Amino acid sequence: MTRHRIYSMSFASVYPLYVTKAGRKGRNAGEVDEIVRWLTGYAQQEIAGHLEKQTSFEDFFAQAPALNPARHLIKGTICGVRVEEIEEPLMREILYLDKLVDELAKGKVMEKILRT
Repeated sequence: MTRHRIYSMSFASVYPLYVTKAGRKGRNAGEVDEIVRWLTGYAQQEIAGHLEKQTSFEDFFAQAPALNPARHLIKGTICGVRVEEIEEPLMREILYLDKLVDELAKGKVMEKILRT
């Protein structure tokens, strides 16, 4: 089985793209961080540390202190693929994050994004 290239990409290389995408719709980095904290259980200082260390996506999710159990409520499509049907666990976690950032960029309220 071929290993996806995104697994070895650094979280820090994609993070600015998330912030830019959200920023185009008037959202901000603090909101992106709130999503990352909700999904992974990282504290803000830990996120900053991973950005500084250029942690790979694989390690970023493997080291996550507490993946949110409500993340399985995230449904929908990313690039025509239903997130909830992704079998590869790491790819599903990455797409959960992508989907949440998409929802932020589309103007959804944070309570709905975070499934509260």
